[in-house]
Amino acid sequence: MIPAKGYAAHDATSLLGPFNFERREVGEHDVLIDIQYCGVCHSDIHQVRNEWGGSIYPMVPGHEIVGRISKVGSKVTKFKVGDLGGVGCFVDSCRTCHSCQEGLEQYCEVHNVGTYNSLERDKKTPTYGGYSSQIVVDENYTLKVSEKLDLKRVAPLLCAGITTYSPLMQWKVGKGHKVAIVGLGGLGHMAVKLAVSLGADVTVLSTSPGKEQDAKALGAHNFAVTKDPEQVKQLRNTFDFIVDTVSAPHDYNLYLGMLRRDGTMILLGVPPEPTPVAAFHLIGKRKRLVGSMIGGIQETQEMLDYCAEHNIMSDVEVIPIQKINEAYERTLKSDVRYRFVIDMASLENEVATEELRG
Repeated sequence: MIPAKGYAAHDATSLLGPFNFERREVGEHDVLIDIQYCGVCHSDIHQVRNEWGGSIYPMVPGHEIVGRISKVGSKVTKFKVGDLGGVGCFVDSCRTCHSCQEGLEQYCEVHNVGTYNSLERDKKTPTYGGYSSQIVVDENYTLKVSEKLDLKRVAPLLCAGITTYSPLMQWKVGKGHKVAIVGLGGLGHMAVKLAVSLGADVTVLSTSPGKEQDAKALGAHNFAVTKDPEQVKQLRNTFDFIVDTVSAPHDYNLYLGMLRRDGTMILLGVPPEPTPVAAFHLIGKRKRLVGSMIGGIQETQEMLDYCAEHNIMSDVEVIPIQKINEAYERTLKSDVRYRFVIDMASLENEVATEELRG
């Protein structure tokens, strides 16, 4: 086994703190990644605090992982020592179901193995994420990362990037489309950058008037405040697509009214409670309300390559691991532009106080 250290939560109410544990040995198809940066996703907070239920403790969060490969298995062909590697939201799947065979491992019908707060394919061994020094991953679930981009700004692409890229590709968003992005946070700012790069006319919809300057700086062509009834009225029957990135409670019907006939509203955020939808908002103009998660391995690699080609990265604030609990509170207050990223070199100054045994 390989000794590792990280930060973990031990129950739904405790702060994250130093934690010693072990990674499996590098198998013949595995790579060992020395983690350099790990993004902080809002879903980390949901899972640490058991807001979605079923959390497994102790929990080492983190699924926006980039670093250098320091060891490869004897049968690895896709990577060599010294390469950059990335790990997203999952590290394995059944590999045989229809979804896996179609390159949609994120929708595995048997068992998608989450990077953390999940169980390995044996359904017994818990997984631990990227708030840690190292990770061992099968080469087929590891992503190639370009040397061209700023690595710390690449980390959030492994979740925020692919979560927004995948639906834009699925619905073939591009030139001639009017696209609205609801919310300007970690997901929203990436949705703006990607939609603009694809040639769409992009409007940011926000409850915060103060975000207009940022939205325009990110490339958005227009901005509207959804608390202003007059602005909302003017936007009725306007958009071909609405990408909703908000996880706080909000009214879907307000935004459905802004879609054109045959328009599509894509849900990416996960509000804590079910949201009512009025049937007439859909059937009156043949509108669609759809959902999307992350992408499969092939699509995630395509996204990373696309971002390298177009110089697209996340806007980040880098923190040491010791400030992770503060970062969680700031994330809940939307006090970050637009993603916290942990510099994992800060772990070198830690002495872990807890140990996972056996």
